[in-house]
Amino acid sequence: MLLLISPINTEEALEAIEGGADIIDVKNPKEGSLGANFPWVIKDIRKMTPEGMHVSATLGDVPYKPGTVSLAATGAVVSGADYIKVGLYGTQNYDEALEVMENVVKSVKAYDKDALVVASGYADAHRVGAVDPMEIPRVAADSGADLAMVDTAVKDGKTLFDFMDKVKLQEFNNMIHDYGIKSALAGSVKKDQLQLLYEIGCDVVGIRGAACTGGDRNNGTIHRTAVHELKNMIENF
Repeated sequence: MLLLISPINTEEALEAIEGGADIIDVKNPKEGSLGANFPWVIKDIRKMTPEGMHVSATLGDVPYKPGTVSLAATGAVVSGADYIKVGLYGTQNYDEALEVMENVVKSVKAYDKDALVVASGYADAHRVGAVDPMEIPRVAADSGADLAMVDTAVKDGKTLFDFMDKVKLQEFNNMIHDYGIKSALAGSVKKDQLQLLYEIGCDVVGIRGAACTGGDRNNGTIHRTAVHELKNMIENF
């Protein structure tokens, strides 16, 4: 299980790198759960990240505007991101989500065929009117994306497990693997929840809050000691 850590700037990125994260995921929490950061931040973090360590970039909690999202995806891959992550926030159903993702995949792969595209839904989709998270594996597979993911849309202290229990997460993960693609799970995941995600067979776990000082994704900052502890836990499961 790979550890994805989400810094907001180069200082936090250095902490994530030194802590031993597998994927450095550039995001901007001020703009939402999967808020997008600026192209120059992605470029700067890509430059400082060791070769062989992947950089991910979130496009935001995107609207149902396939052209706008495709252009954003191109910007992210041109800026050096290896993973392009799309939060399907404004898509209300499978058809809308598929349309967005097909165009993102086309845009990204045209520039870099080796870049990986992540279709992300939300465990609490009902709170924001987004597509049912259980549709995300099919959306990802049918669009040609490389990973399917679930996160939480509203960051109010509730975690992934408040909306999807182990049985539902196992079903979600199995569906993804049945399509022959990889899974990513996130959503205010706590340190003591990592074991369960590992047992489910999750390929990538996404974390910010648990890697920050005080466990606070908004007011804390990522610290290498916390990242190292998380990485060490996963390696010893």
